[in-house]
Amino acid sequence: MSENNILKPVKKVAAAMHILKPPPTNRPSRPKFLVSVVTRGNGRKVKEILNELSVALSISFTGYGTAYSALLDYLGIGQTEKIIIFSIIPEADEERIMKGLRVQMSLYLAGKGICFTVPLAGISQKVADGIAEASVNKTQELKKVMSSEERKYNLVIAAMRAGNVDAAMEAARAAGASGGTVIRARATENQKAEQFIGITLLEEEEMLLILTKKERTQAIMDALSDGVGLKTPACGVIYALPVDRTAGISAADEETAEKEENSKDNAKKDEDDG
Repeated sequence: MSENNILKPVKKVAAAMHILKPPPTNRPSRPKFLVSVVTRGNGRKVKEILNELSVALSISFTGYGTAYSALLDYLGIGQTEKIIIFSIIPEADEERIMKGLRVQMSLYLAGKGICFTVPLAGISQKVADGIAEASVNKTQELKKVMSSEERKYNLVIAAMRAGNVDAAMEAARAAGASGGTVIRARATENQKAEQFIGITLLEEEEMLLILTKKERTQAIMDALSDGVGLKTPACGVIYALPVDRTAGISAADEETAEKEENSKDNAKKDEDDG
């Protein structure tokens, strides 16, 4: 007799006596990092939508797009000024927030902008507690937590000396990138790190953000490293972050997202009716 058959009666009795608990189906909601890149003048609208649907702690700054005008830029269209908004949102409200941004910002139309979420490894406890307390939903369904296998995109970031972003974008395009967004930045208090990595960073820097499909990530990072990496005059630092949900990437992705959302809505309706 197999071990499984021997344990069946024991498990049955234990379940009846509530000794064995079923595996959890949800957990407390955690903060999530949301990046929104929209055309100038729409930053306030993004913040209004976030506050309408849930709660968000946000900061915003300006940048510009680098895509060819004929191509869908993964972070906007063309050489136009962008508003980039970094927000901390509740994980449990992520789905409703992304759907609201997609619809109310018309992100299914090319050039309207893009939003995507990035998982956080940690955050100030006070911020986490406040975001969780103010969120619409207090818990997150475990089945909705995106796994590494389910992720389709990564965010590649190259931080380099000012004046090298054109060369960086040229190298990235050769490796399959359609475009990116540039942010002006300043390097501050890096003396200790510079001693260990053996380079000196200038204060004036540029950051290039490229949202790309997972399968292209390594090729783009290799191209950036060769073109503007630490061993080049640009002294670029290149890294990548995983991306969960997206809105505004492409018509095909938006159609898929809409079908998935409609399917979930119908399933929930059937469950409520039942």
